[in-house]
Amino acid sequence: MRVDIYSKPGCSLCVKAVAVVEQVQTRLPFELYVTDILQSPDLFEAWRYDIPVVLIDGVPAFKHRVDAEALEARIREVMNGIPIAKTVGQDG
Repeated sequence: MRVDIYSKPGCSLCVKAVAVVEQVQTRLPFELYVTDILQSPDLFEAWRYDIPVVLIDGVPAFKHRVDAEALEARIREVMNGIPIAKTVGQDG
């Protein structure tokens, strides 16, 4: 299982998102990658107004804010073979 966070330096929401994801990582095993979108013109163009973006196995699951309980539930769903579906109010 892989969780990616697209962020950029100086983004306070990104710092909070990383902290939430790392908190969940203490309870569930997954690989965490934090990517600075400023290092990729394509990522910057795609996500510059939406960071932080959290992807679970390559599928956008959260943007702007991450709730630990919702993230953990979605990761558990993926671990059980359930495809990632957008939650109400989530257009990630």
